[in-house]
Amino acid sequence: MAIQFKAPSVGESITEVQIGAWLIAEGDAVARDQPVVEIESEKATVEVFAPTDGTVSKIIKQTGDTVNVGEVIGEMEEGAAPPKEVKQEDEAPAEAESEAAAVAAPAAAAKDASGADSSGGFVMPAARRVIAEAGLDAAAIVGTGPGGRVLKEDAVRAAVSPPAVGNGSANGQEVVRMSPMRRTIAARLVEAQQTAALLTTFNEADMSAVMALRKEHQEAFVAKHGIKLGFMSFFVKAAVDGLKQFPSVNAEIQDDNVVYNNRYEIGIAVGGGKGLVVPVVRNADQLSFADVELTISDFGKRAQVNKISMDELQGGTFTISNGGIYGSMLSTPIVNPPQSGILGLHAINDRPVALNGEVVIRPMMYLALTYDHRIVDGREAVTFLRRIKECIEKPSRMLLEI
Repeated sequence: MAIQFKAPSVGESITEVQIGAWLIAEGDAVARDQPVVEIESEKATVEVFAPTDGTVSKIIKQTGDTVNVGEVIGEMEEGAAPPKEVKQEDEAPAEAESEAAAVAAPAAAAKDASGADSSGGFVMPAARRVIAEAGLDAAAIVGTGPGGRVLKEDAVRAAVSPPAVGNGSANGQEVVRMSPMRRTIAARLVEAQQTAALLTTFNEADMSAVMALRKEHQEAFVAKHGIKLGFMSFFVKAAVDGLKQFPSVNAEIQDDNVVYNNRYEIGIAVGGGKGLVVPVVRNADQLSFADVELTISDFGKRAQVNKISMDELQGGTFTISNGGIYGSMLSTPIVNPPQSGILGLHAINDRPVALNGEVVIRPMMYLALTYDHRIVDGREAVTFLRRIKECIEKPSRMLLEI
C-alpha cells in the first residue's frame, strides 16, 4: 500500500517549509521511525520519519524546494523490502573470486585493524556506497555516528550539499538561496534595529575569582557531575541575580503594555550547523551550576547536527551571547525580540589594571549589555551590568544574595 510523506506542521504561524537533505534514495528499504528527510523551517530543522517498514518508491520534492505544510513530498510502499536481484555476473567461479580478492587487496590495505579508512574515520557500509556513487572524498565528510562514524545520512547530506569548489560562475560568484532559518534571522535582526531603541553599555570583569574557583573544584565537579565547570553557568546565575533586582531588563513590550516576566528563561546563543540558534535554559533560577552546564553542553552538541527542536527556541526572556569563544574582544550584540536585553561576553585577556594603588596583571573580560531604551532606563542598564560584574568578581554574592 502506498504511503505519502507530507511536509509537517512546525508551528502555528508557519505555512511554508524548505526541503533539506533526503537521508534515503528511491528504492531504499526503511524501517519504522527511521528519519527519511530533513525539513527546514524559519526556526528549526526537523526530521520526517517513516511511519512503517517499507521501501521508498518516489521522491517528489527535491532538496532546496519550498513547499506548503501538508504538501506531499515523497511516497513509500508498505511492507518488507524486496530482495535484491542477483545479477548473472555476480555468480562468478571460484577462480574469479580469487582474482577479485587480489585486486581488492590494495584497497583493503588502506584500512587499519579497526576498519577505519586511512583518513582515520570509520565509514559505515551503507555510507560507503553513497560516497562511491557520488564520487565524494570520505575524508572530507564529518561523521555524526558514535565515535565519529560516517553514517549513510552523513554521506547523503554531503552528496546533496557538496562544498563549492573553484568559481561557481564565470565572474567567480556563487548564488545560494537563503535557508528559511537564515531568512528569519535576517528579518528579526532588522526588526530589532527598526522597532526598538537599542543602546549598548559596557563594563569589564576581573575573572580571577571564577578561574580560581574552577581550578580548585574542577576535579571534584567532574567526578560528581560528569561535566566540566565552565564560565557560562556563572554568567547565567549572575544574570538571574541581576534580573531579579532589575525586572525591566527581563520584561517586554506588548502593544501599549509592559509585561514583566516572573520567570527566568535564559537564551544561550549557539552556533549550529545551519546558523546561529538561541535555545532556552528553562527556569534557570531553579537550576544548579551542574544543571546549567549539562543543559548548555547538550544544546551545543545537538545544534551541530540540527537537532534543536522549535519548542526549545521559544519563550526566552533574556539572552546571553558569548563571542569570546571565537576570539571577539568587544561587540554590540543585538536584542532578540521581544526581549529587552542581551548580555555579550568576550575573550578573556591578561591586561594591566590598577589595584590598590598598584598596576597588576589580571584576566579581564569586557562585558556588553544591549537594551531596549523604550523600557529600560540608562541607570537600570548600567547598574544591572555592574551587578553582573560584582557577581563574577565575587561569586559568593550570588550565594548570599548580597
